[in-house]
Amino acid sequence: MRRYSDRPAMHTLTEINVTPLLDLAFVLLIIFIITTPLMENSVNLVVPTSAQANQSVNLAETQTIAVDKDDTISLNNEPMDAATLEERLTALHNEKPDAPVIVRPDKSLSVQKFIAVMDILQRAQITKVGVATRPDEPVAP
Repeated sequence: MRRYSDRPAMHTLTEINVTPLLDLAFVLLIIFIITTPLMENSVNLVVPTSAQANQSVNLAETQTIAVDKDDTISLNNEPMDAATLEERLTALHNEKPDAPVIVRPDKSLSVQKFIAVMDILQRAQITKVGVATRPDEPVAP
């Protein structure tokens, strides 16, 4: 006696399995959700390199912001508060959009206070920013 089956011996797959595609889409979505806030909250800081250090800088056109360890901010040796600094930098940007600014932080200044000054520069739309540093002094043996 011969057995008969209801299903055919060779069955072709007529549907695409979309589960792996959905898994990939959700993984990419999670990656973009995590990395997008990190890209938006970044601070653009132009740190001078040795090649830029060889270029001559016109000190008459350069504005200098000094921040000491007591959180006193001064623009070109003129003490002022953060709101006044932002107003002066905005006026400077309106007058000269490419005006260079050098930030001279104290060695013991906290990073948060330095970032606050950098935020002021970013709100004033100053794009040419440098951080003044000194070369390390050699240690005596």
